[in-house]
Parts: sequence; structure tokens; C-alpha cells
Amino acid sequence: MAMSMLHAILPYNSPSKTLFISNSITPTKINCTPIYCLSQKPSNSHLHHQHHNSHPKQSYQITKSSSLRQFQAIAADDVAVAVGEEKKSEEEGDVFVGPTSEAEVRGDREVVDYDWTEEWYPLYLAKNVPDDAPLGLTVFDKQLVLYRDAAGEFRCYEDRCPHRLAKLSEGQLIDGRLECLYHGWQFEGEGKCVKIPQLPAGATIPKQACVRTYEVRDSQGVVWVWMSQRTPPNGSKIPWFENFARPGFQDISTTHELPYDHSILLENLMDPAHVPISHDRTDWSAKREDAQSLRFKVTERTDRGFAGWWGKDSEESILNFLRFEAPCVLSNNRETVDEKGQKQYFSGLFLCRPSGQGKSMLIVRFGSTKRSPLAKFFPTWYFHQNASKVFEQDMGFLSSQNEVLIREKVPTKELYLNLKSSDTWVAEYRKWMDKVGHGMPYHFGHNTISPPDIPAVVEHAPAGLYAGLSAQSPAKGGIGSMYAPNWANRYFRHVIHCKECSGVIKAFEAWKNALFIIALLSTGFAILVSGRQWKALFLVTTSLCLAGVYACSSAIALNTTNFIRTHRRL
Repeated sequence: MAMSMLHAILPYNSPSKTLFISNSITPTKINCTPIYCLSQKPSNSHLHHQHHNSHPKQSYQITKSSSLRQFQAIAADDVAVAVGEEKKSEEEGDVFVGPTSEAEVRGDREVVDYDWTEEWYPLYLAKNVPDDAPLGLTVFDKQLVLYRDAAGEFRCYEDRCPHRLAKLSEGQLIDGRLECLYHGWQFEGEGKCVKIPQLPAGATIPKQACVRTYEVRDSQGVVWVWMSQRTPPNGSKIPWFENFARPGFQDISTTHELPYDHSILLENLMDPAHVPISHDRTDWSAKREDAQSLRFKVTERTDRGFAGWWGKDSEESILNFLRFEAPCVLSNNRETVDEKGQKQYFSGLFLCRPSGQGKSMLIVRFGSTKRSPLAKFFPTWYFHQNASKVFEQDMGFLSSQNEVLIREKVPTKELYLNLKSSDTWVAEYRKWMDKVGHGMPYHFGHNTISPPDIPAVVEHAPAGLYAGLSAQSPAKGGIGSMYAPNWANRYFRHVIHCKECSGVIKAFEAWKNALFIIALLSTGFAILVSGRQWKALFLVTTSLCLAGVYACSSAIALNTTNFIRTHRRL
């Protein structure tokens, strides 16, 4: 087991082969290491490798001078082929991302001290944490429960009762205490058990009847959790985003649960080249006709991430500044000067949390000091559903990418073709994973991999009212298709994590039902009354109510129905 784990995190290299040539004097060793097509280019090594020897299975035993001359001729042909391929690879290599450090050029692995638990992870938007119920969340494979106590402070425990391991997130809040609904044990504060209904009168609650706690803090509207149980929380590691503290800065924040690994999600978020193609016409800025080469300039590389500038080749200057910071925080900032000569700031902030194998949760925050006047005419939920549509447009690609990485079990160097003009940030991120991946539960780096040892845990069944109705109609899997427990469903990926969208859907449902009832009554009155004017009035009322029902149904569908791609030919 130890050897297999060591092999999993070591750099992935193809084995060398040597050919020994015997003569009457001394054996000579000739190195015949397999050379990949488009050799020496990390981005191309996924292609099939081949020996330059024309007859790889043939062995040569040189005992006479004629045989030696024959082998030398074959070797000369091999050298010519190698030189030709190397020249070709150099020409093609101009478009691919190459080594970015001296250690990588030498083939050495650069490793830094890293422990994934000694980091702050974004748990949830503070405004969306329920006031009256616990919230179950995960960080990698650690299951947590988050809630507000009686004083409104956030508390975070391990999501299991010390009694019989039931999920505390399936429990309830009673006077600010978290109660396990299996046997009624109650916990508060620093995980202390304060009530066990089954204890005899006068018995003392055992000290070991407590839950493990995790430090949480609210910073700029986001709840962060410190995962280490050994190292005290390091407050300086909580990210601070300067633009979000500027006067007049306004942002729209959304939360999304996504069915692929957090590293694939971060790759996607730091890839501006895909936007014109994948998100063509999703908003006013993305058009596939604008797909072009990009320029990148890396200005920082540290043990905790990287940063740099990027922009379109068609632009005179590169105005976008991207920063990735451990463990999974990505920001993209842009500064402009308006017609009045005032500086305006724009930020796209992506706070990612690994929520298990093949799953991740993302908090997206877009904001600026100057918004478009048109934005005032659109409700917040419209921007939320548009953000959901953007992630759905990439979901098929990224889910399949996740499957390939898990199945192939080789580093991305063996699979990706990273272009300098589009994939610089992706290569930087995977190379950073090479340095710190040994300190993570699992990782997929540029040169190294450490796949998960334990298969993913299947999500627990739905509880409460939904579970009851689901049991009554198992064929549907829930309350209709909208509430089916399917993680590709927008309702589960976003709406249940957003108080605004949940409230909007409830409001539209109420309006739809009310308008439908009014339409029925109006139709009935139109049948009963005899006057033409009254009949016309009631029929018009019915028509208007049915139009309102349709509008409410459309709004609900807009917030809960997945995007379906329709291909548009140029």
C-alpha cells in the first residue's frame, strides 16, 4: 500500500529502455529511451510514443565488423529521424506551453510543505444560511454541519452525532441548540452535549458525549471554515478582497453545486478562451465570432498560487489581472477610466470548495463600482438564473473531462494540449498542483497524480416532507421533475442554496395558483351571467388571469429548468 501511494504521487515518466551491443572487446550501452511524438513538449506527450529504432523488437548481437557497420547505418537513420522530428517539434512547440522553471527543464519535481487542512474554505454565503435549521456541507470528504445559535453566531460541528453517528444536519434547532432527531441529544456552543433524554434522573452527561468543532468566521459576507484540528486558526490566511470594500461597490452573488471535481471547475473558471464559443450569445459580450488568440503575462509564482495579466491579441493593452490563491480562490479584476476621468473597478470572484469526489460548490461574486443603467431594470433572480445557465452550458464538457481523468489515471501532461495563446493559466494551475498535491486527499497535476483511494460515497436519501411524498410516488422520485433529487437539476444546484430564488419561486407559485382560481371563477361567472357586457368583462378577466398563470409558470421554469444547447451554425 505504501509503495502504491508513493508511486501515485511521484512524477509520471515513461520507463527507459536500453540496448546493449556486444563485441569481442567491451559491451557498449546505447540509450534507447522512448521519445514521444512532438517530443520534449509537455503538452503533447499524451500522443502515442514510439521508438526511433525502425525494428524495436529486433535485438542486435554485433560480433563481426560487417554487422557493426550495418547497425551503425541503422543508428544513423534513427539519428536523422530524431533530428527531423525534433526540428518539427520545435516549430510546433512555439504554440504550446513549455517548462516554466529550471527544475521543470531538468525534470526535477519541486515540492513545498502543504497541508490542505491548514486552510480556510468558503462554506456558504452568510445571508443564505438558514435561521431555523442546520445546514449539511462537506469539504473534501469531511462532512460538516453549520447553524446559527441563539445569539446569531455561526457554529460548525462534525456532521455526526457521537451517540450512533446519525447526521446532525438532519436534526433541528431548539432554542439555539442543535438537536439530533434520532434520539434527541442536544448540543450547543463548543460542541458540548447539554441534553440526553434517555439518561436516568440525576445522571451526569458523559464528557465524551460531545461533537468535534471547527472554527468558522464571517468575512465580507462569506462564512469560512478552518479545517485543521491540530493547528490553531490562522486569521491572516482568510482572503480579503479590496474591491469589495470600496465605496459604491455593488455585487451580485450566487451559489452553485456542480457535479465535477473542484480542480476541473477552477480550470474552467480561469479559461477565458472558451467563453466566446461555449457561452455564445448568453449575454451581450460573448460572441463566437470574437474567439481569438490571447496574451498572458505571468508576474507572480509562489507556493500559494500565481498571478498575472491577460487580454485579447486585438487589444493594445492587457487590462485583466487574474490571481489564484490557495486553496481554491480565483479572482479576475479590471480597472478602467470613465469619461469623467474617474477610475472604475470590476471584479469577478470565484470561491470554490471541494465537496467530495466529482463534486464542488462555488460562490460567484460579480461586482463593480459602476453598473450598467440597464441592470436596474432586471430583478436579481434573473441574473442568478443566467449564471446557472452559464454553468449548465459547460456541464457536459466538464463532467466528461472528470470521467476521463479518473479513468486514465495519468497526469494532465499526458492528456492535454495546452496552447500558449489560450491555456497558460490552466498549465500554471496544474503545475502548482504538482508542488502541493502531496498535501491533499487527492490531486491531478501536470506531472503528478494521486487519485482517490476510496470510491465516492453515495448521497443520503432525501428527508422530511420530500422523502414522504417521494415514497408515495417512487416513480417520480420526488414532487414532480423540478424537485427530483438529481444534482444535474438547477433546483438542487442553485435554488435550495439561495433564499432570494427560493422566495421568488414560492411567490410565483402562490400568484399562479391564485390567478388560476380567479380564472376559474371568472369563467364560471361568464357562463352564469346574461348581460353581454358582463360576459365580456369576465372573459377578459379570465384571459388576463390565464396570461398571468403562463407568465408565472415561465418565470418558475426559468429558475428551475436546465439549459438545453441548440447548435447554431455560422
